Amino acid sequence: MPDAVHVASGKVREIYALDDERLLLVASDRISTFDVVLPTPIPDKGRVLTGLSAFWFARTGDIVPNHLLEVQPDGRSMVCRRLEMLPIECVVRGYLAGSGWKDYRESGAVSGHVLPAGLRESERLPEPIFTPATKATEGHDENIDEEQAAALCGADRYRAAKEASLALYRFATAYAEARGIILADTKFELGVAPDGALVLGDEALTPDSSRFWPADGYEPGRAQPSFDKQFVRDWCEETGWDKTPPGPDLPDEVVSGTRARYVEAFELLTDIPFDRYLDAPEVVLA
Repeated sequence: MPDAVHVASGKVREIYALDDERLLLVASDRISTFDVVLPTPIPDKGRVLTGLSAFWFARTGDIVPNHLLEVQPDGRSMVCRRLEMLPIECVVRGYLAGSGWKDYRESGAVSGHVLPAGLRESERLPEPIFTPATKATEGHDENIDEEQAAALCGADRYRAAKEASLALYRFATAYAEARGIILADTKFELGVAPDGALVLGDEALTPDSSRFWPADGYEPGRAQPSFDKQFVRDWCEETGWDKTPPGPDLPDEVVSGTRARYVEAFELLTDIPFDRYLDAPEVVLA
């Protein structure tokens, strides 16, 4: 778009201002592990993120409004409403994995939620829990408890964000399970529109923001295979890389294997052939 003004770069996205009310979000094919952007892109990764986000935005607007205005013909760009983003990550966990599993082993609790004793890695929790986190400008986000999150957002805004996030997670969990995928946990970004409404922004329910597992191989007590960049993380761990910049170049088989996992997640969740999305991105909005 000729009038777009570049305003920010993230690990994956480039953000452009179109006017005082609209932004253009462009999802690149960059991939990061351990908070380092790797030198090798994953072809079409940005299109998977954009297509899946738009797919979910089109199906969850009755739960919470979102910032999407239109998907661009390139399949990787979205025109969105400007929002004032909340200063927390809105994380919902239905299973014990990642940093939640680490916190549980150390304290028996996750973000202030005391959990039953004896749970195993990847075990389904009795109920989904909302576990807010800080937004780190560098390094990892840090899990915080509800009191800290409410102090950052304001009590009423925090309560609304928690309720919206749990409702979104429950909807997406049921939708994914019907298609053979477990949504173990996910992260939402919520913001406030000029009229004061709470609005879902950024991306939603993608392999970058969520932990998706194939249901047919699920077995608690161990880490699960996943439709995300865990394949890249595992390869990076095996190289002996010290997790500081610059990251290692990815070999062709890791690039193709990672792309295949992202595309498989897209097709299983949407029931839309990825090539069809590339030809007509608006198909995810139907």
